[in-house]
Amino acid sequence: MRLLRLFLPLLGLLALNGCASIVSSATGKLADNLSSAILNQDDPETVQAGMPSYLLLVDSLIEGDPKNENMLLAGSKLYGAYAAAFVKEPARAKRLASRARDYSDRALCVHDTKLCDLLARPYDGFTVAIAGLKKEEVPLLYASASSWAGWIQVNSSDWNAIADLAKVKAAMSRAVELDESYSHGEGHLYLGVFATLLPPALGGKPEEGRAHFERAIQLSQGRDLMAKVEYARRYARGIYDRELHDRLLQEVLAADATEPGLTLSNVLAKRQAKELLDSAESYF
Repeated sequence: MRLLRLFLPLLGLLALNGCASIVSSATGKLADNLSSAILNQDDPETVQAGMPSYLLLVDSLIEGDPKNENMLLAGSKLYGAYAAAFVKEPARAKRLASRARDYSDRALCVHDTKLCDLLARPYDGFTVAIAGLKKEEVPLLYASASSWAGWIQVNSSDWNAIADLAKVKAAMSRAVELDESYSHGEGHLYLGVFATLLPPALGGKPEEGRAHFERAIQLSQGRDLMAKVEYARRYARGIYDRELHDRLLQEVLAADATEPGLTLSNVLAKRQAKELLDSAESYF
């Protein structure tokens, strides 16, 4: 989970030529400051209580500027993060994840009309399209893949949704190929989860997943604690390696959660690590 790119409204109206670029620049600075404040917040309940206001806020900004790529990405990331981290009601999570997916799809289309309805294309056409993307387009591709993954997760009982997982994997793989260090190496974290969703007997690839989890940890220099939690949850539990499981989670609990850009996620990771350790005796 990452909470990125929130936007604040600007007071006043600008009527001069070129004002759109000024607004975008000023809003971007406010967004960066607010994003940093949220990512570095060590009390998730404060973020949870405040985020609905910003969901409405980003909606209003997109309503006023529907072709602003940065705002659409902000909306996608905000809705996706809120649905994944804080929403427990299935019907509500589906609505929020759908909004996240819609905003990321629109951002792709605004960026390049050749990318309109990208994820609705047949697999072959989809992979041809993403093969042409460049490193500077990784934020768009990553946002699209992560929001689509979140949508699949909350619609896991729908086989039509599950069928899109192959395209999501391809998109995240392409993002990692172009820039594996993007967002603290989280692309590898997603790929590790994808590889370990199923047991080996049903097509899961635990060793492939292990390699991705370890690379994610390496790229964040061990400071992304959620990578270790998912490594324990998805891989160590999957192969019933109690020693590895407990070691990873104890490392998370012993670590300092404070890290620029990762503090909020790390606090949540430490809570999940404790829950996993508490349930280990009954699992193994």
